[in-house]
Parts: sequence; C-alpha cells; structure tokens
Amino acid sequence: MNDHQIFDLGDFTTQHGATLRGAFLAYTTYGELNADKSNVIVYPTWYSGRHWDNEWLIGRGMALDPDQYFIIVPNMLGNGLSSSPSNTPAPYDRARFPHITVHDQIVAQHKLVTEVFGIERIALVTGWSMGAGQTYQWAVSHPEMVERIAPFCGSPRTSIHNFVFLEGVKSALTADSVFAGGWYGEQWPTTGLRALARVYAGWGFSQAFYWEKSWEELGYTSLEDFLVGFWEGFFLDGRDPNNLLAMLWTWQNGDVGRTPGFDGDTEAALASIKATSIVMPAEKDLYFPPEDEEWAVSHMTNAELRVIPGIWGHFAGHGSNPKDTAFIDAALRELLAKPGGLD
Repeated sequence: MNDHQIFDLGDFTTQHGATLRGAFLAYTTYGELNADKSNVIVYPTWYSGRHWDNEWLIGRGMALDPDQYFIIVPNMLGNGLSSSPSNTPAPYDRARFPHITVHDQIVAQHKLVTEVFGIERIALVTGWSMGAGQTYQWAVSHPEMVERIAPFCGSPRTSIHNFVFLEGVKSALTADSVFAGGWYGEQWPTTGLRALARVYAGWGFSQAFYWEKSWEELGYTSLEDFLVGFWEGFFLDGRDPNNLLAMLWTWQNGDVGRTPGFDGDTEAALASIKATSIVMPAEKDLYFPPEDEEWAVSHMTNAELRVIPGIWGHFAGHGSNPKDTAFIDAALRELLAKPGGLD
C-alpha cells in the first residue's frame, strides 16, 4: 500500500517569500470518491512519517474505512517524498531548502484537494503529532470547507517547552562533524542521528512507560535493545538529516495564529474554527500535555477534549498498541456520526 502519486505544484512561493520552482506534493489515496464528493477525509503525515506510516488507522471495519470514505494522505513538504532538501535541485537543495510553515503545508494540500479532485467539502481532517498541527491549520485556513477535525497528540501552537526539546534534538544531530553544516555527501552523520534518537527516546514515551518496562510489549528484550532497535533504527531508516531539520523548523514554528489575517493571535484563530471537533491529547504526552490542549479547546466552539488514557505518552498516537488505537478509532467513529460544523 505504499505506492504514491505526484502532484505538480509548479512555482510554489512560501509564506516567507522563497519560491520553490518545480515543487511537488507526494500523496496517496484509499477508497473511492463518491458522486457528490461528500466522503472525503484528509489525513496528513507527521514528523519524519511517510504516507504508509499512517496506515495503522485505515482499514475495513475501522472509522477510516476505505469502503466508505475517500482518504487522502498528503506527505508533508520536507519528508523526502514531497519537495524536500534531499530531492530539490540547487540552489534550494540540502541546507538551503527554504523554511516551510504549517500554513505552507496546507496551501499545498488545498491545491491538491481542489485542483486534482474538485473537492469543496471535507468530512474530516485528522492527524497525529505534526499531523495534528496540520489538522488545526486546515480548520483555520479553510473554515468554510472542513466539517470535522480530530487532532490527536498535537497542538495548534508549539509551546516554548516543546521548542526547547527540539533544540536538543537538533543540536545532537548538527554536532556531528560529518554533518558539515548540512553539506554532507553520501556519508550521512550517523553518529548525530544515533544521538538524536537517544534524545528523542526520553520524550517519546512517558516515565511510567519506562518504569513498567513496556518496551517488552513491542518485542524488545532490554532497555538498550529498545534504544538501539526501536529508536536508533527509527531514525536510521532512510530519514535524511536535512529533511529532519526542515520538518523540525516547521514544527518549532507551528502556530495557527500566524495564518494571514490573524496577526499572531492564536486565540482568535482557534475561535474562527467552525468544524465539529474532538481533540485527543495523550494523558502522559511530554510534548503536548493535556493541559495545553485544554487551553486550545477553551478557545474553540463545538469542541470536546478527550484524553487518551494510559502510559504510552506521545506514542499513544503512533499505532504502537491496540488499546490506544481502539480509543482513537472509537472517537473518530463517533465524530463522523455527528453533524459537521458547516451543517
């Protein structure tokens, strides 16, 4: 299920004024678009994720059922499949790839949805982590179009604490001498990638996850086996360092208040959302704690906060364990049965 298509964005000008010439968006779809184009779900990817990494939440008998819905999974700009540092020709290649905002991501996705498929209404936008950030952005950028949203384990605005966590991730990678300011050759800075993975490991799962040695549920036999096999393996699996840094910048600077017309007012941007919403933070998420999303929901209309219980932290939204997957799937099913915010 990992085949994908390419949408030509042409000359794509970013929010900061750079123009990527010959830009493109990689995407895939599941299911069939119905006659009145009313069964559309948009499900963006997450930090370093590719479209196939979203498939754990798609399937027959699930809320995101391709027999019932037309599910579009656009790959983020910067993820290595869409226009990214690793596949863009000079002069915007590698370390010179322009900054991409979350708003830019949705501009590109909106062009895909409208120009390729002629879609005017989206039944649901949902996503995990940075996919959740894009979910909020869809609802702010196109309130006339998005009927429902379900962001999980993510935020409409990156907190200062989250920003600092990502500074640690970035510094671990760029400290590798092989990184060479982003101008490395065929040899990747693998020492930096392994260091990045070790920093990430302390944040992706909760303290309680480690206390309970829950890595054993994923098939790892010791803490070191988990750190090497899961975390180092995760970031060494074809994830280009410059791509990681490009997406990291997008994440650090995420804020729906920076949408044109809101002048940095995040609360006003959230209040503009019309979509019926279920917001799902994870109980012990160290990136996006429930109190942050409680704040977001307090500024939205027709929105419910529904906390994913348990000890899996941020990775409650990764499809790593059946219990959390069932919780998210049930919420999506319930949301899709509710009237949309445009009705």
